[in-house]
Amino acid sequence: MTRNGTGDTEALREEIRRTRVELGETMEALAAKADVKKRLKSSAEQARERMREQAVLTVARVRGQASVAHEPAGGRLGPAPFVALAAGAVVAALVLVIIRGRRG
Repeated sequence: MTRNGTGDTEALREEIRRTRVELGETMEALAAKADVKKRLKSSAEQARERMREQAVLTVARVRGQASVAHEPAGGRLGPAPFVALAAGAVVAALVLVIIRGRRG
């Protein structure tokens, strides 16, 4: 401690500055949590990305199965096109349910 007390004053000012910085960071974190619209938008974007990934995987899987499957005698198609159609319908239905659930 110095005789004129400037050491204590400087330490106090530094502590106040650190407290203000911490308070600012806390307020930013609280504001981010309180922004429901932004959080929902982010969540919807993540859900869309997951659905796109699943669709790509499903298409790749169906194409792989279709290349392995042979056309039966008589020129009739196997189940692969119907599986692809059903998978696409399921993915589309899931996307609609997720989007409508987020809005309501």
